[in-house]
Amino acid sequence: MQIDDTDRRILRQLLADPGLATAALAERAGVTPATCWRRLERLTAAGILKGQHAVINWRALGWAVEVSLRFTLDKTNPRAFDEFLAAVRMVPEVIEIQSFLGRVDVRLNVIARDMGHYQEIYRDRILTLPHIADIESLMLVSTIKSSESLPL
Repeated sequence: MQIDDTDRRILRQLLADPGLATAALAERAGVTPATCWRRLERLTAAGILKGQHAVINWRALGWAVEVSLRFTLDKTNPRAFDEFLAAVRMVPEVIEIQSFLGRVDVRLNVIARDMGHYQEIYRDRILTLPHIADIESLMLVSTIKSSESLPL
């Protein structure tokens, strides 16, 4: 689906303030509320707009540690990938799972309250995951840029 300048204005305003009511979004985008609503429905139906969600600051809730874990899996078992993913989905402290082509098969983002809690998660939940051939850990020091927006 092609989007036009009106769609781009609506999307820019939505990215700037996802909590806007449709009437306020329409006003900021320079369209009528009915037009805005129809455009949002069309963008959603086309899969361009996947929905709105809350962005939680985990650190403000006491989760001070974030670690990125890169896994290479033992591929001698044809079910290794599926079994690993099924098991990792059961770890509540895993907030993101990504798969890759190349040397790294899977990357996880794991949060913990502190280093002691992370060590417990790592020892009791991560190291017990099936089919691990290698793990590389990267501790997050700071987030320089985090954005899901596009240059619309």
